[in-house]
Amino acid sequence: MAARTDTRPDTAPGGSVDTRLPWWALALPALAFAALLTLVLNPSEAHAAAHEPTIAHLVERAQQLMTR
Repeated sequence: MAARTDTRPDTAPGGSVDTRLPWWALALPALAFAALLTLVLNPSEAHAAAHEPTIAHLVERAQQLMTR
C-alpha cells in the first residue's frame, strides 16, 4: 500500500519560507571569481598563456572605457 505524501510547501507561521545560506555558500564562489579574475587580468603568470591573450585584452579595454 502506498503512503500518502504531503504536497503543501513547508512554510513558517508568518507564511513566508525561511531560506538561509551558510556563510561559505557566498564566500567560496566570490573567492573563486576573484581568483579567476586575477588570472584574466594578469595572464603572464598563467603558464598556458597563448601569443595574444584575447580575454585580457578585452578586460583591459573595458577598464580603459570605465576610467574615462
